[in-house]
Amino acid sequence: MKPPTIRDVAEQAGVSKSLVSLVLRGSEQVRPEKREAVLRAVRELGYRPNAAARSLSEQRTRTVGVLLDDLRNPWFVELLDGLNSLLHAAGLHMLLADARLNRRTGQDLTGPFLDLGVDGLVVVGTLPDLAALGAVAERIPVVVAGARETAPAGVDVVAGDDELGARLVTEHLIGLGHRRIAHIAGYGAVGELRRRSFEAAMREHGLADRALVEPSDMTEEGGYRTTVRLLSRPDRPTAVFAVNDIASVGALSAAEELGLRVPHDVSVVGYDNTSISRLRHVWLTTVDGAGHEVGRRAARCLLDRFERPGGAGRLHLAAPALEIRGTTAAPLTG
Repeated sequence: MKPPTIRDVAEQAGVSKSLVSLVLRGSEQVRPEKREAVLRAVRELGYRPNAAARSLSEQRTRTVGVLLDDLRNPWFVELLDGLNSLLHAAGLHMLLADARLNRRTGQDLTGPFLDLGVDGLVVVGTLPDLAALGAVAERIPVVVAGARETAPAGVDVVAGDDELGARLVTEHLIGLGHRRIAHIAGYGAVGELRRRSFEAAMREHGLADRALVEPSDMTEEGGYRTTVRLLSRPDRPTAVFAVNDIASVGALSAAEELGLRVPHDVSVVGYDNTSISRLRHVWLTTVDGAGHEVGRRAARCLLDRFERPGGAGRLHLAAPALEIRGTTAAPLTG
């Protein structure tokens, strides 16, 4: 059976093809009764617009490329949800690609998106060379979300306020009475900002000599190995602040293996407020990095650049919040 055409919709609704096109584009220049007649005909006939033909006429594909630094990062789920909610409302569709996989196979990271003719690009997370996005930004709007590296001119960066988030954690632990606090640090600009903020807060409270910083690879295994080293010290810390929730899960495993109870013997704090942290048997104190809001702001930046192309790129920071759950408490006296 031949699929219905725009002509069939027009005949059933008793209107012209041009008026059907206006309704399908969401135009406000159509009277309510005519719009309803067209939409009723669309439903009854099961008409679906030809996306390829519409793309040619509008010179847009209504798609947005989304390049993920690492598809396995659970924090990106909240960010993508916020991003997609606004893009979908604007009639745009996401096309996802895993940058980590593309790098391993030696593939071009952005070329496939340009070949597909996407209207814009959102880079989620940290790419090894953000400067390479400059050439892409000369062709289509580009936004970086969830990273803090310096981006090329004309590229907006949307992220959580990592310095404030790390300070919230450190102040919380100091307020509980902890003095020997360790930080399992990460890499990249985000890891650096969180580490520096932790050290600054400890220094302001006269605790610089009690601050321990151990680098890690931001994985569960890395968090586990680092915490084993920290908790095996004669002057072991009474609290551990990990750079992300994944490393915190490793820290919890290390404490349990060493016979230490959380938070009775050692407090543990993560960062990102991922779904893992909210599991009842984990119930991790962590920082909500406003992932959903970061995603929505990234979408808004992209939509704004569709309307007003060009101009300098700007940094947009979403405010984090501390989620206090069951892995932090006052340290044991003595």
